[in-house]
Amino acid sequence: MQSETNLLHDLNDKQLQAVTLPHVSALILAGAGSGKTRVLTTRIAWLIQTGQTSPMGIMAVTFTNKAAKEMLTRLTSMLPINTRGMWAGTFHGLCNRMLRAHYRESGLPSTFQILDTADQLSAIKRVMKAMNVDDEKYPPKQAMGYINGCKEEGLRADAVEAYDGHSQKLREIYAAYDQQCNREGVTDFAELLLRCYELLQREPHIRAHYQQRFQYILVDEFQDTNRLQYLWLKLLGGAHNSIFAVGDDDQSIYAFRGARVGNMADFQRDFQVENIVKLEENYRSHSNILDAANAIIANNNNRLGKNLWTSAGKGEPIRIYEAYNDTDEAQFIVDEVNMLQNEGVPLGDIALLYRSNAQSRILEHSLFSAGIPYRVYGGLRFFERAEVKHALAYMRLIANANDDTALLRIINFPPRGIGARGLEQLQEAARQNECSLWQAATNKVGEGKLGSKGLEGFVALVRQMVDQAYGIALGEMAEMVINLSGLMTHYQNDKEGEDRIENLQELVTATVAFSKQDLGNHHNMEEDADLLTQFLNHASLEAGDHQADVGHEALQLMTVHAAKGLEFHSVFISGVEEGLFPHEQAAYENGGLEEERRLMYVAVTRARQRLYLSYAQSRMLHGQVRYGIASRFVDEIPAELTKRLNSKPVSKSYATGGQYTPAPSAQSGYPFKIGQGVRHNKFGEGVVVSYEGNASDLAVKVNFGSTGLKTLMLEYAKLEKL
Repeated sequence: MQSETNLLHDLNDKQLQAVTLPHVSALILAGAGSGKTRVLTTRIAWLIQTGQTSPMGIMAVTFTNKAAKEMLTRLTSMLPINTRGMWAGTFHGLCNRMLRAHYRESGLPSTFQILDTADQLSAIKRVMKAMNVDDEKYPPKQAMGYINGCKEEGLRADAVEAYDGHSQKLREIYAAYDQQCNREGVTDFAELLLRCYELLQREPHIRAHYQQRFQYILVDEFQDTNRLQYLWLKLLGGAHNSIFAVGDDDQSIYAFRGARVGNMADFQRDFQVENIVKLEENYRSHSNILDAANAIIANNNNRLGKNLWTSAGKGEPIRIYEAYNDTDEAQFIVDEVNMLQNEGVPLGDIALLYRSNAQSRILEHSLFSAGIPYRVYGGLRFFERAEVKHALAYMRLIANANDDTALLRIINFPPRGIGARGLEQLQEAARQNECSLWQAATNKVGEGKLGSKGLEGFVALVRQMVDQAYGIALGEMAEMVINLSGLMTHYQNDKEGEDRIENLQELVTATVAFSKQDLGNHHNMEEDADLLTQFLNHASLEAGDHQADVGHEALQLMTVHAAKGLEFHSVFISGVEEGLFPHEQAAYENGGLEEERRLMYVAVTRARQRLYLSYAQSRMLHGQVRYGIASRFVDEIPAELTKRLNSKPVSKSYATGGQYTPAPSAQSGYPFKIGQGVRHNKFGEGVVVSYEGNASDLAVKVNFGSTGLKTLMLEYAKLEKL
């Protein structure tokens, strides 16, 4: 066993202060790369080694099972003792453990089961069917998001306010779903925490038992806690226990999952926290990178405040590249990656970050063309994503209606009421007649024997697509498929459908870009193949070939959200433009711009030695050219920390929310200024956000507040200035 001196000897002064705090609640502001995990683990080891508590008296709360296992592994290497008595795990895991021990008091059977996301959605569908609820007006995924959101706020159905008929119906679905789960003796993930919280709140003897046992509660990633998680911790902490909360308010980037950065301020107030220890020494990055991160995040208000520093030296300047367009940007990244490889930097130690998943498409294409192995971390390659594959399946049927694989993928997606029995009958008919499923379906339609409105509607839909696809451009065909199929509407009704919608829109961009270049020589396509077939072959090749095998070096592609907690020798942050990063929706969400800035802070601090920021003067989005300017985040970095590879900074002002704007030289010819108030006959009053397209098909994007962002053809919009 290590002596106390050996346990503490490598800690810096602030780490030592945090580890050796007395039995009081404390907030440890742990900056990126400041040794957070080490401090947490050493704190536990020190408490046990000095006899202040045993493993039985400690609860360690993490956000992933992986983090909990890593903590226990480190502990056993520090202290060769049995850690089984210590409770270490995620919020859900720990709540499950409590509920198993007190199932009677919780109103659960001893063998209660936990519904995963798919099972929960299925259960909600059953409830809605029994209630005769229209699943088009109330999509089951939307209902699931509503239910989980209420639970994460600590609210049962009878405590939720209903403002209109729609919210009243959702509340009724929630109540009926709760009743069904109680009858069946099952819980979902959100229920675990809510029921455990209610148990502790309702049963004072159980609450007192755990408060007496867990006198030391340590919480990792405290900035990511939601309201209910904080209330649960507050109950366990009571008046006398020590809560050791480790987190970084500057890295709170999960508001869309319910994370509440305000929990840190509440914690300080509720637990009268006097010990705020700031871990500011960074062991990851050079100071130019850290100074840039500090300068960016300093523009946020209401921070608890800290400044990262390092003794590793200034390092290299931050490289900034202004691309002519998105293709130029992608080629620049490819060239720099090749150069880094030649310098001996492993591919696996290079990361390419982007704000939105849809941005990966053009980057993947350039890497694919250059023969650079890459891996999409925490996600799928563009052409492997479910929503993209759905749209491609419809396009495959246009090219070849006898493609059974494509037909089976989307015959009932979006849902159109085709049951398993109807599909079995169709497959049996195809086997008997030795024909494709499509031929079997059309035969039944001709004979009037289809027996299903859903199947009949599907056949009519495909025929309509084939008719409309004749003679139109590939990009128009993709847009037609996405809208006519119902995919766009389906994902618009999905609470978490924004990324999927962006990917579908990017598919339109991919088809337009493909139409403009001759790719035949690169992919050995048959000269006589039509453009649709060529594109479908191209999509299959990029999805299926050139895979980076597990264990082989590959460039890492990921969203900034997925990059949190990781680090790399070199990091590229692409698409750093107003409207992309910060995202254009951020201005219309409370605290949205500040969260975007925290996201940029996370992105910058992933780099150890070299950091690249790139943006494009124009890029193809949703099949149209859009003009952009560099993100405000680029301008917030002091010039002396940067090296502009091909441009000089220019002075500019930003629209309220950081949207795309046209090239400055072109704005004078437009009828409305960015930020101009306008009125529309149908949508009411709004604000001009941006323009897109060119003189012949100029469109204006307007934010109409309650009805959201609308893109209108300027020629027909008939907007009036306010």
